[in-house]
Formats: sequence, C-alpha cells, structure tokens
Amino acid sequence: MAKNKSVIFECQHCGNQQSKWLGKCPDCGSWDSFIELKAEQIAVLKEIATLGSASNEAVCIEEVKIETLKRISTDDHELDLVLGGGLVQGSLVLIGGSPGVGKSTLLLKIASNLAKKGTKVLYVSGEESKTQIKLRANRLEANAKELFLLTELCLEDIIAQIHKGGYEVLIIDSIQTLYSNKITSAAGSLTQVREITFELMRLSKAHNISTFIIGHITKDGAIAGPRVLEHMVDVVLYFEGDSTREIRLLRGFKNRFGNTSEVGIFEMSARGLISAKDIASRFFVRGKATSGSALGVIMEGSRALIIEVQALVCESSYPKRSTTGYEKNRLDMLLALLERKLEIPLGHYDVFINISGGVKVNETAADLAVVAAIISSFRNRPLSKDSVFIGELSLNGEIREVFSLDTRLKEASMQHFKNAIVPIKALEKIDIKCFVAKELSQVLEWM
Repeated sequence: MAKNKSVIFECQHCGNQQSKWLGKCPDCGSWDSFIELKAEQIAVLKEIATLGSASNEAVCIEEVKIETLKRISTDDHELDLVLGGGLVQGSLVLIGGSPGVGKSTLLLKIASNLAKKGTKVLYVSGEESKTQIKLRANRLEANAKELFLLTELCLEDIIAQIHKGGYEVLIIDSIQTLYSNKITSAAGSLTQVREITFELMRLSKAHNISTFIIGHITKDGAIAGPRVLEHMVDVVLYFEGDSTREIRLLRGFKNRFGNTSEVGIFEMSARGLISAKDIASRFFVRGKATSGSALGVIMEGSRALIIEVQALVCESSYPKRSTTGYEKNRLDMLLALLERKLEIPLGHYDVFINISGGVKVNETAADLAVVAAIISSFRNRPLSKDSVFIGELSLNGEIREVFSLDTRLKEASMQHFKNAIVPIKALEKIDIKCFVAKELSQVLEWM
C-alpha cells in the first residue's frame, strides 16, 4: 500500500515539521515530541500559510485611499501610548509576560474602563472561576453592567456565545488553556494554539471585534507557541518586571497601527496596575554619595529616565563578570577597553553590574555611566550625586554622540542635577553645566 505523502509530523515544542516521525527534534532537541497531524489540521495550516494571498488586481499606490483607523480609548494613558493612541477596532492584540506580572489584572481593569463607557465586553477565562474573577473585580473596583464573564475552554462554545451577545471587545485569558474540537491534540499544544488564534483572527476581522489575547511565556522569555502567532496578530506586547517590585514595563514588539518605540510604565497598587505617575525619581536614589554608583540617562520610547548604575569590583583568584539589567557582552567589551586605554588591571577582579529599579538597558548611551561606576568602585572613590554621565563608547576609546541628548539633559535639569558629562554640548539652552569629554581618558578629570 502506498504511503500517504500528505502526512505531516509536527514537534509540539518548537513547531518543526517533518514528513516522517522522528524521535528527536532536529531544531529544539526535544525527544518524543512529534505527533501526526490529521487531514483537517493540515488544511488549517495551508489556510494560515495562504492567509492574505487571495488573488486580486494590482492597484497603483497613488490611487490607494487611506482608511481612517477608528480607535477606542482604554482610559489608561500608558496602554493607549503603547497601542499608538488607543485600541483599534477589529484588531488582535497579543500580551505576554511572566506569571504574576499583572496581565490579567490590567486587562480586567481595561475591560471595566471600556464597559463603563458603554462598550460591551466579554472576558473569557480558562484559568479562573467566575467567583475568583468577581473577587478581583471588587478589589479593583472593576464592576460594570456591560462587562460579561465566561468561563469556558472550548473555542466553538466561545464563538457561539460571541455571536449571541454582539460584543465589541473580547479578552481571552489565556490562549494556552483553550482547545478546539477540530484538533485532536491536547490544549496548549502548538497545533491547538495556532488553530485557535487563526479562528479568533477571522472572528475579529469579520465582526470588527477588538480582541486581547493573553499568552504564557517560555523559560527563555518568548511567548509560548509557534512564531507564526506573532505574525498573525496585529500587536505584540510584552510585560517586563519583577513580581516583587512595584514598577512594570509594557513594551511593544510589533504594532501594525503605530510605532514600537513607546513603553508603558505601570505601578502595582492595591487597586491593581495603574498608570505610573511621577516615575522620574523611581529608578535612582539621591542620597549620600557612595563608591560604585553612577547616574545615567536612557530613553524609553519618547521619555527620558534617569537610572542608577551600581558596580562592585573586588579582587579574586577566579574573576567573574555578572550583570543584572545590562548586556554581559557589552560589559566584557567595556572592561577590555578600560584595561587597554586606562591601564586598569581588571583581569584579576570580579566585576558585578546592577541597574537599580529593575530596568533593562537596551541602548549604548549608558556606557559612560557603567564605566564611571566601575572606576569609582575600583578606586573606592564616591561620585557626586549631582552629576549624570551620558555617552556611548567606541572600541578605540572615543565617546560618541547619542540621540535625543537635549531631551535627556532636560530631564536631568528637571530633576535638579547640576553637572552632565557628555560628548557634545546641548543645542538648546538648558540649566545644567555640561562637561564635554571626547575620549575615555578625559572622564577621569571629573572623578
């Protein structure tokens, strides 16, 4: 009997597909993770692969008319900022984050905000009972007549309920708990997640329903499921932050209706996650000057944040390099630069770097502050708490310019800093004294 060539085996850990069963996945290395997909499942995969490729006539770009996007304000300034100005009708938004970071709390509050304005919202939970959600709603003051709860795991039953109710906003908590009767694999498998997301996308576009999807993340920090999920949805947001800290960051990694440079900053309070107010001084301490501490200014979207870089340098027989909130490879480069240009013998020293407040630095403008903190700790010489260090270091020891320098200096001036060590002077008149340093060796003059 001839073998069916249409059979596909898929890894349930990474989504790798093979024409035959394999004991070990060649991509992720998982054992016994391949399952056979049925004909219906293969048809779904083909439909997803050809999504948006329907044949139509080409149109001259000059003849294309721009459609105005209709946005709904969520009454949360930070979330509206990340979304690009509000929630777009008919959009599909994927929110990921570690357990306990506040995804469900935030979306329940947003659902309440929308419902209080007359928008009909359906909150679907596959993890909590209605009583548990009601208790959280009482605590968050999130009760509203237009907010409806549904505890259901079957996708077909959820869709039937949506058709009955005429809802405008749908919240799914979470995508990994749902299953479809069309798929034989277990809930949370890659095939289930992909099929359910595809059906929710078709539902949102066909009925103009704005949909939020909560997704769990893997141990590597990525949203669990195949990468095709992030291509199918319109917006991908990630929650960052330690559940033991009050401040949480919401970053946009994809947005078809706006830019991804903005970052929402939230504060966990007794009333849940709220837009953080007066966050300017949350990431540094203006106390007594101590060695190993330097202040820098980074950009998070359109706002400038002053951060405290802490460094600990101590002699060791087996040197270690460790960072929290800063890229380790970048630290290794800066340490090599200090040894080469300033002849500081760090080869026999442990070096630990910490960015206070739980902030993750993703730009090079903090290089100068990191170097200043390391030198301060090495020499056991405190730095002034009235000074900020702003600049990027090149491999030859030059201090390079950074973007939005005037914005950074304005923020430092508003926080009553007196001095700034920068690569160039500010173009605008700012009430802060700038010391220009073009090379790394010049920084030592202010330390």
